[in-house]
Amino acid sequence: MNKITKTLVGFVLLGLLFVFSCQNKNENPDSVIEGKATVYVDESVLPIVEDEAAVFEAEYKATLHLVAKSENEVVNSLLNDTARIAILTRKLSNNEQKAFQSKKLNPKTFPFATDAVAFIRNKATNDSLVALQDVIDFLKGKTVSGIKGLVFDNPNSSTVRYLSELSGVSVANQKNVFSFKTNEEAIKHVANNKDLIGVIGMNWIFQPPLHLQEAVDKVNVLAVKGVNQTEYVFPTQDDLASGKYPLARHLYIINCQGYSGLGRGFGLFLTGERGQRIVLKSGLLPERTPGRKIMIRNTINKDKN
Repeated sequence: MNKITKTLVGFVLLGLLFVFSCQNKNENPDSVIEGKATVYVDESVLPIVEDEAAVFEAEYKATLHLVAKSENEVVNSLLNDTARIAILTRKLSNNEQKAFQSKKLNPKTFPFATDAVAFIRNKATNDSLVALQDVIDFLKGKTVSGIKGLVFDNPNSSTVRYLSELSGVSVANQKNVFSFKTNEEAIKHVANNKDLIGVIGMNWIFQPPLHLQEAVDKVNVLAVKGVNQTEYVFPTQDDLASGKYPLARHLYIINCQGYSGLGRGFGLFLTGERGQRIVLKSGLLPERTPGRKIMIRNTINKDKN
């Protein structure tokens, strides 16, 4: 091969690399740590995701647009290809997995924290205990002393689905069961009304936005006695870790991008050291306890006056 031929081959290869790089850039506008992406979030766990996204964006050249929706809306957005990255309180069902496989997609799902479904009540009630069996009986239409109504965040939310599965009855259209649009609205309603029990994501109590703090200060988080249990347990980190709290649930990031984009990058961040420390400080339970670095000194230096 002569010198001219080698030069021509070199130019052709460079041209092909340029074309492929342009194609990849157009097809995949984001990489693992750069670009823009939309993340659909179960509204009941929005505060922790906002904290994680803020630190992720500060660390990398990335912009995450968070869209808070009810659980059903988030899942439908995934199935309809409106969303490719989502935060949910459950894994995809077998039928949902099959729907993605039919599109030649294999969603990647990773747990990164444990949250809790919490019961709250107006502080004026002076009662901080509730038996889970009483809540279930109330949902089944029975009269229960001390419960005049249940307040949910959204009829399509993960908390409604959770209590429906637990009780074996549909929460929708039950007598004296009220649903709003968001956890924020549910908290405010309970804060302004006695004898109602709110059913919310615990993350909203641990990390309320500033404008919601006044309402949060007017409610108590209730200790819950599980079915066939004798102990009342609060949704603390210790009791979530020990498995004592009966309404714990995992948080998952679900990545359906199909390439190494911000879905993968944000997932690695959430499950990594930095992301897990943010979960720990939030009051929720990290999937893995972050390590601690201990500095050992052989000598102690004393300041000389």
